[in-house]
Amino acid sequence: MNIIGLDALVFGVDDLPACRQYLVDYGLKDAGGGRFEALDGTAIVLRAQDDASLPPGLGTASMLRETVYGVADAATLDAIEAELRRDREATRRGGIVRCVDDAGFALAFQVTVRKPLALAAEAVNAPGAAPQRGPNLLGVAPDAPALPRSLSHVVYFVPDADRAQAFYQRLGFVCTDRFTGVGPFLRPAGTRDHHTLFMIQTPPFMKGVEHFTFHMGGPTDVLLAGTRFVEKGYQSFWGPGRHKFGSNWFWYFNSPLGCHVEYDADMDLHDDTWVAREGPMGADASQSFLFEYREKWAPSGPPPPGAAH
Repeated sequence: MNIIGLDALVFGVDDLPACRQYLVDYGLKDAGGGRFEALDGTAIVLRAQDDASLPPGLGTASMLRETVYGVADAATLDAIEAELRRDREATRRGGIVRCVDDAGFALAFQVTVRKPLALAAEAVNAPGAAPQRGPNLLGVAPDAPALPRSLSHVVYFVPDADRAQAFYQRLGFVCTDRFTGVGPFLRPAGTRDHHTLFMIQTPPFMKGVEHFTFHMGGPTDVLLAGTRFVEKGYQSFWGPGRHKFGSNWFWYFNSPLGCHVEYDADMDLHDDTWVAREGPMGADASQSFLFEYREKWAPSGPPPPGAAH
């Protein structure tokens, strides 16, 4: 089934003004109607927690109310609807198929709203390779926009990762990698991204979303956007750094949406010849390297506390 990836995540929140400001400061465009979009039109949608139009909550503290997947065409939508109706209720209105997965998450499927992007990636010059950035072209510009390009992935806390995985495999998702005893990274058929969904097995009371993230144009965009976010007063949670599974650069932040929010860049791409890896969860498996944000410093005096002499 040609599911491309995430089109939107819908949240029911208890502080709409704080969440709106957070998403704008993160770099998304306020498109009106509670919709906050990346450059390709993928989005986070905000509603009041008691909005009657929302699907029921998960019965936990999670504020995520619906995960919206974009598919390639109407034929894919028909195939998804038929598969879902084999064992569960599935509704179809206005070109959107809705259901609930085996872990209790409300899902929606629609022909994707993603707009094609024609943007340059970060260019790198390295000895031994042809220059990617020619003479007099700067690698860092102080006014570089560093905006989120596309909704990348979401991470669920689920009580039974194997059962949850089996549901998504019915829809054409494949496992690219797995942390033993924790859960799988899943890639739908319509993308080569390492994953659009990662699941972590937890006790039922934790069920919900751990984080979501948008793809950036490269590691410099991650660092620029993250630094600007910190300077606006938002709290860094983890990063910056680079993961092992997926290889994506990352920087996570606390948020008023009841989950963490990440910037990411340069994720691995896989096709059907890839053989999934498996390993234990741990600090060494989770990241290749990890940095910590510090205020800017210039070598005009004593080094900052903790710096090497």
